[in-house]
Amino acid sequence: MPREFKRSERVAGSLRRELASIIHKEVKDPGVGFISISDVEVSRDLAHAKVFVTVFEPDKADSSIKALNQASGYLRTQLGQAMRIRSVPELHFHHDASVETGRHMDELIESAISSDRHADDHEAKIGDKGAKDDAEN
Repeated sequence: MPREFKRSERVAGSLRRELASIIHKEVKDPGVGFISISDVEVSRDLAHAKVFVTVFEPDKADSSIKALNQASGYLRTQLGQAMRIRSVPELHFHHDASVETGRHMDELIESAISSDRHADDHEAKIGDKGAKDDAEN
């Protein structure tokens, strides 16, 4: 049976696309920085939208989120003009740290693999030395 989409999910998808376009084309605030809209969650009554933002300069994440929250009124106005929706949800921007978390996990995995290789090389050297000692006896 196909999954039925709720109205809030359809609105969230439209908001995500339109917001990404508006921010890319029209927001000139340097405080926003280099960002991507990773997800939008809209409340059932369509009054509020949590907008999750990936900031590609992690040290500027707080300032980017603050700048977006300050521009939310302008963004709502632009969304109202771009979308056919009775009322545009109030926008609440949140930092999505999944990219940084993923990068950190990759580093941990690489470190573990490197550590395992080092241990395997060390064991191989010990094994070669033990085999050499056995051959001499």
